[in-house]
Amino acid sequence: MTDLKSMTPEELSVYFKELGQPSFRTMQVFRWLHQGARSFDEMSNLPKALRERLKEDCLLTVPEVERKQVSKEDGTIKYLWRLFDGNCIETVLMRYKHGNTVCVSSQVGCNMGCVFCASTLGGKVRDLTPAEILDQVIFTQQDSGETISNIVMMGIGEPLDNFDNVLRFLTLVNHPDGLNIGMRHISLSTCGLIKQIDKLAPLGLQLTLSVSLHASNDETRSRLMPVNRSVGVGPLMEACRRYFETTGRRISYEYAMIDGVNDSDAQADQLAQLLQGQPGHVNLIPLNDVAESPLKPSRRVRQFQQRLERHGVTATVRRKLGGDIDASCGQLRRKHIQQQ
Repeated sequence: MTDLKSMTPEELSVYFKELGQPSFRTMQVFRWLHQGARSFDEMSNLPKALRERLKEDCLLTVPEVERKQVSKEDGTIKYLWRLFDGNCIETVLMRYKHGNTVCVSSQVGCNMGCVFCASTLGGKVRDLTPAEILDQVIFTQQDSGETISNIVMMGIGEPLDNFDNVLRFLTLVNHPDGLNIGMRHISLSTCGLIKQIDKLAPLGLQLTLSVSLHASNDETRSRLMPVNRSVGVGPLMEACRRYFETTGRRISYEYAMIDGVNDSDAQADQLAQLLQGQPGHVNLIPLNDVAESPLKPSRRVRQFQQRLERHGVTATVRRKLGGDIDASCGQLRRKHIQQQ
């Protein structure tokens, strides 16, 4: 089956030309797909014969809401979407003063093994297609009735482990005839896959790269993030320097604050040393409790932040949203799997 929604307009143009269709069909169909058409029958400005052909030959991805939780505290909405093959993924809509942000998943499950994250429990099942990543933005907007202005790729999965599909998604969501969300309004999070960071840099995308650091030395980071055993903090920071030198884009470093593990003054000093001479921003994240994990939220977030600031490091504390609705990445999917 042909996945039209994963195609760029240029590819759609070739497809419709091969069907003997006029060139204007390309943007007609592209706009229908990006407006969230749920069937080819909805595409009322297409001839019936073409609609029937598309129904026979093409896949139209439409995720279904398996579960939806709305926070009574701040209005955050967490979706558990059921995909065409029965797998489930999570998407979160967060409301800020500057606009609405959607956090999307890039894979079903995750292979990275970070011990503080529920997404990785059970490993990776498969990559999401560009259409399935795009659907999270389209149908979250459609279901909530809210306009989405910002995207963070920080949901289930490692985006750079699904490199080609993620790049295709970025091209599609940025298209002026589609959702038209600018690259400067998109953040892409990675646990630090060096080869892929080096592959991303020369593309010159104006997105924000967020590196999940979470520790300032190899011993602690390897304990928290198995990927570090093959990467290492030093080589990762060198890759980050290369990325900045190539793109001129400041990197955001994610740092989950874990009680008694990575929140000491000594580790704050180490972190400041790592970032010396490199423009960057540290985003301190109050840890969400995961039932299967013994790790607990730090009680020293403010002290850690102040210590970094005394070293001249820009550090902010992420606002905690959706604390009453299984806010931690992967929790809702994990509960669903257990119940099944």
